[in-house]
Amino acid sequence: MLKIGLIGCGGMGSTHNKALKALSQDHAVAVVALADCRKDFLDKAKELWPEATTYSMGFDLIDKEEIDAVHICLPSYLHTDHAIQAMEKGLGVLIEKPVCITEEDCSRLLDAQKRTGAKVMIGQVLRFFEEYKYLKQITETDFYGKLQSIEMGRKGGDVLWGFEDWFHDEKKSGSVMLDLHVHDVDFLQYLLGIPSSISVKAEKLSTGLVNHVITSYQFGSVHATAEALWDVSPDVPFEAYFKASFERGTLQFSSKKKPTVMFESLEGETSFPLPLQENRSSKGSTEINIESIGPYYSEIKYFIECLSEGKPIGQATLADGIEAVRLVFKEQKFIEKQ
Repeated sequence: MLKIGLIGCGGMGSTHNKALKALSQDHAVAVVALADCRKDFLDKAKELWPEATTYSMGFDLIDKEEIDAVHICLPSYLHTDHAIQAMEKGLGVLIEKPVCITEEDCSRLLDAQKRTGAKVMIGQVLRFFEEYKYLKQITETDFYGKLQSIEMGRKGGDVLWGFEDWFHDEKKSGSVMLDLHVHDVDFLQYLLGIPSSISVKAEKLSTGLVNHVITSYQFGSVHATAEALWDVSPDVPFEAYFKASFERGTLQFSSKKKPTVMFESLEGETSFPLPLQENRSSKGSTEINIESIGPYYSEIKYFIECLSEGKPIGQATLADGIEAVRLVFKEQKFIEKQ
């Protein structure tokens, strides 16, 4: 039995918790300890694991529990110290994105992994979405010909739900750039490698916090852009999207549409290459809708199988996560010079 400690039971922590419960139906895995400083969130998380030990502090969970791995689903500025403590105890570590928000923390995390040999994965979940997996596959195989250009983006309303409003403190969240934008940055580097050049445009709220960014990249012959927006209104519906132009047509994805993916050939013929996903529920009494957490289910399944089968983490590694935030850091410096 793989014993997991879940640190942070808010929005992302709740998603991880549901995915782990669904996975426990056919995998030898259980959440045996939970940590959150908010009792109501802790109590809600415990409903799925009535026997789990609870803590108000994640550090205490890591120190006291005999477990195999931790999921760190805390506000971004709290990731590093918890992850290092877990690595030093010999635990597997899954850290929600962004892995961290400063260059100093990048170095500390890499040093800790080198010193301990810990297995660490970062929650860059786009790699596990069927739409993005398909994009990766057709790009690598030239299924529609060579990729020529790509636009990616993530847009949503203002983030008002964070603990102590941490999203609006750039020193804690890294702004929209390390909350939303880092998803597309990671995937672009996963797809195309390291860009040879970047150019950044940004808009800021009256507080000086970046809430809108559009970055242009050059990856060899491929031009790419990535846009991220926290709208001033909290009611703007979220959308993730991409538009990839190939030699024989254009592949488009929007999370707001059904089907989500459409291909239009140069001759004007339209097709829908991915089938609609059926809603699936987990077995047993929890009846968790796996489709609603699908990519997170797949991501966490990969992580626990690497641990239980003794395989190295090959997807969304610590190095991958740090490479993504370091590119965002370069973009932030570009903005500072404007």
